[in-house]
Amino acid sequence: MSIWEYANPVKFMRTSGAALPWVVAGAAVCTVTGLVWGFLTPEDYRQGSTVKIVFLHVPAAMMAINIWVMMLVASLIWLIRRHHVSALAAKAAAPIGAVMTLIGLITGAVWGQPMWGTWWEWDPRLTSFLILLLFYIGYIALWSAVEDPDSAADLTGVLCLVGSVFALLSRYAVFFWNQGLHQGASLSVQPGERMSAVYRYPLYLTMLGFGLLFLALLLIRTRTEIRRRRLAALQAREMRA
Repeated sequence: MSIWEYANPVKFMRTSGAALPWVVAGAAVCTVTGLVWGFLTPEDYRQGSTVKIVFLHVPAAMMAINIWVMMLVASLIWLIRRHHVSALAAKAAAPIGAVMTLIGLITGAVWGQPMWGTWWEWDPRLTSFLILLLFYIGYIALWSAVEDPDSAADLTGVLCLVGSVFALLSRYAVFFWNQGLHQGASLSVQPGERMSAVYRYPLYLTMLGFGLLFLALLLIRTRTEIRRRRLAALQAREMRA
């Protein structure tokens, strides 16, 4: 058994159809439980109730970056092996990633205003995150602008390679530049920098929920793209007949 078997649209549709209800259920349970648990946590001694934005901001920002990485991998598979399912999966993931990036920016602004005294700062991480959103929008627009699906997949694959630089900067900017208001990672393996367990465990659950939510939406959208491609192929065949 090879992982490349799932590049076959029939195999993908059958397997994803069986897995989808379980993924949706897991996403709903983890996300709702994590958010409710998180918002019931006590206020932070320095940040007060605003710290609870972390349960939306961190999972959304994490997924915004990781979704672009997933798109990069899928695009590379398309460019190297020409598997259509991977190209369609990258296309399906882009709007989800754009929404996650927008949620990260908005919740970051709401969190930052009482902490920094400003809604926005041209901080290295914030700026690279905003540029990542523009790349998401450009990626979606490029898919819509190019009529031939294979050419669109090629061009968006190259764009995905370029945008990966800003995805990495969004994650590691604080290590490259010391200036900026944005704090370091909310979750750290360093004992002295660890978030309190009262916030850490519901955050872990919410992050898992957002990951499963993305997977559920990705499967739904990829299945839709496969059906749309089949329909277009049938219509083209009828027109030639």
